This record gives sequence, C-alpha cells and structure tokens, in this order.
Amino acid sequence: MTRPVRVAIVGAGPAGIYAADALLKSEAAQDPGVSIDLFERMPAPFGLIRYGVAPDHPRIKGIVQALHQVLDKPQLRLFGNVDYPNDIDLDDLRSFYDAVIFSTGADADRALDIPGSDLDGSHGAAEFVSWYDGHPDVARTWPLEAEKVAVLGVGNVALDVARILAKTADELLPTEIPANVYEGLKANKALEVHVFGRRGPAQAKFSPMELRELDHSPNIEVIVNPEDIEYDAGSIETRRGNKQANMVASTLENWAIRDVGDRPHKLFLHFFESPSQILGEDGRVVGLRTERTELDGTGNVKGTGNFTDWDVQSVYRAVGYYSQELPKLPFDVASGTVPHAAGRVVEGGEHMPSVYVTGWIKRGPIGLIGHTKGDANETVACLLEDRAAGRLPAPVQPEPEAVTAFLEERGVRYTTREGWHRLDAHEKALGAEQGRERIKVVEREAMLDASEPRS
Repeated sequence: MTRPVRVAIVGAGPAGIYAADALLKSEAAQDPGVSIDLFERMPAPFGLIRYGVAPDHPRIKGIVQALHQVLDKPQLRLFGNVDYPNDIDLDDLRSFYDAVIFSTGADADRALDIPGSDLDGSHGAAEFVSWYDGHPDVARTWPLEAEKVAVLGVGNVALDVARILAKTADELLPTEIPANVYEGLKANKALEVHVFGRRGPAQAKFSPMELRELDHSPNIEVIVNPEDIEYDAGSIETRRGNKQANMVASTLENWAIRDVGDRPHKLFLHFFESPSQILGEDGRVVGLRTERTELDGTGNVKGTGNFTDWDVQSVYRAVGYYSQELPKLPFDVASGTVPHAAGRVVEGGEHMPSVYVTGWIKRGPIGLIGHTKGDANETVACLLEDRAAGRLPAPVQPEPEAVTAFLEERGVRYTTREGWHRLDAHEKALGAEQGRERIKVVEREAMLDASEPRS
C-alpha cells in the first residue's frame, strides 16, 4: 500500500481525538502514513469537554489545549455539523476509508426504574447538563421554580448538578455560560439541594477534588448527617485499598462533625437512602420516598423496610449516562455499548471488517476523561494489526477529495478545523467585551455563521 491509511473517526470528543493521536504516533504514520477525518455532529469539536463538563471546572476544560495540539496536525481534517447516519452512513464511510472508528460517547440518561420517574419535575441529569452547557439541540429555558430539590446519585455528575443548582447565577457569570443560562439560573428558587446515595461514604464515586470544591462557594453550606458515617469490613477494606475513596470518606467525616454555618443555600449529602418512588400530585413532583439501607458486611447494602418521604418539588436523576444506538452496528441494550473484542466491533460472533469502537460507546460511561486514552490505544493497535494482516478491505474512493465532494453534493453545511478556530475566536471576543474568557454561542445557525470565512 503506497498511499496513506485512510481512517474515519465518528465523534470528535476526547475519545475520538485520542484515537487520532494514537494513530499519528504509530509506525503507520511514518510508512505509509495516515490520513484521518474526524466527523462530528456538532459544529464544534471536543464533545464531552464542551457539552458535558460543568462551566465552573476550568481545570478539566484545560484538557482542550492538549486536544487542540492533535486537532491541528496536518494529517487530520475535521468535518463538523455532519450527522451519522443522516448525512453519511456506514456504507458511505467504508467506501471512502480503510477503517472506521466510532467514538460517539454517551449523552443520554440511563433510565431509573422507579414509580414517578416520568412526572413533571423529574429530570434526567444529562438533559440539565446539556442546558447549562449551551447545547444547541436542547430548549433555551429550564424550569427552576423548586425551592427544595433532590439529586439522585453519588458520582461527579450528581455533584455538578447539585453545585450548579446551589450556586448563584452571579457566581457562575465569570464562566462561559451563555446569556440564556445566566438568566435562567438568576431566576432559580432552590434554597435546599439534597443528594441521595443508597450506599455509604466509602462507596461514593465522587472525585476528592470535586467533592471538596462544593465547600468553596461562599453561598453553599454542605451538610452531612453524622449518622450516615458508617463502615463495615468491606468499607474499611475499600478505604485501605483505594486512596481516592479514603480521601472522600475523610472529607465527609470532617463535614459531619462540624457545626452548621449560615451560608444561604444548604446542600445535604445523604447516604444509606435508596430512592424507591418519586411522589406526585396532578402529574407533578411533590416529594421523594427513600428506603433506609444498612451495610451487609461486604460494603454492599440491604433494605431495612424503613421509609422516609422528603419534601422536594423537583428530582434530578444522575444515575448514569447511556449511549445512543448506532444504525448498522450491533448494540447491547443492557450495557448501552457496541459489542466488541478489544475495540473490534463484533456481530454474530464475527468481527465486522474495518469497523471499530473506542470510548464510552465501547466500555460504557465509566472512568474519567483520561481513561479513554487506554481505550484508544487498544483499539488503534487492533486496527493496525488488521491492516498488517491484510484484513482491511480497500475503499472504493480513497482520495481525500471524494468525501468532500460527497458532502457538498448532499448539501451538508459542514464546518472545518479552520471554521472551529473562527468560532473559537468569536466566542472569546464575545467574552472579552464583558471581561470574561469566553461566552459560548448556543444556536446552531449562529455557530455555523461564525465558523464561515468573513467576507
């Protein structure tokens, strides 16, 4: 093969860009070379970093700088605002590329199977995150009338949701939130936010730094009930073997023994409370029922049969993300992933030639952003192994200009890497006018307009 290996990556979030980076660092990048096209349904790249990370986490958003270094490599092209499968499908991609890697992530809410989940006022955390992160495909307003709110889950997304609900709009104004989000949060009536976990402090999935950040706000009083600080043999073993779990438990212990202060917004962290029903009247949330649990010696819990009804008017379900099924690919509904063997997509026990997955669509929505590097390396190693063994069918139209002609013939208004740089500069200019680093553009058409060359 004298021409470069042509690879399409569907999804330009961290997982997709890490896969591109692994390809660019491989021996194949030297001989015969690699040519990579990133396809992204949003007009802008970076996926989870742009639309899934809370705006008051600039440390995490700093990962964008490293992703930019990969995105700007000359062997790579970006095709934004291109939807799989409506604008281009698997058969199309196979006709242009030697291999296709899907890195579409997980942006939907995993279902919580308890009565009342469908009531008005019961929200999926992913929906709320998309709203406050300025996703172009969600509503511009959000109902924030509840004075007492419940958040179900003890992971970092639950922390993000609880923190955004408990902070004031003015605290968040220095971030990149757009005007509609600021106005929405300014009208937020929440004074109490209750976070519920069915297990104990040693089993919480918070990152230590994110947990401690809750207490940094001058407006948020974090409250932990001393009765919720409890450990069994399994919990103690977890603390001894997991530094992060031990740090989280220690932070919670310190909060449980201190006096409650006078900050205006109260954020309660409840443990050993398993949600059993979202209570409603006239189709709206009026409360949450939980069952008290107790440790069973292994770090797991069992129900006690004792129930509590909590006075809340809104519930946010932060029990996990779920991937969207991809047409023409197999899908495991239970796990929300594409069946694979080390990244090779598997259907009917056989590897689908030239088709691969990486990131959350591969392993499920677990782990931190950096964990996707290991996924990418494994998947790319399999791809290159298949290439070396002659297992990649040759594309019919491998010329780089063939895919651009295809998209233009279909009338797809796609964005490019250069277009992203224009949008990036535009958002920073909007922010500079108000003394802020950036103001995110929300409307898709406005994003596309800002991405085009100035006349």
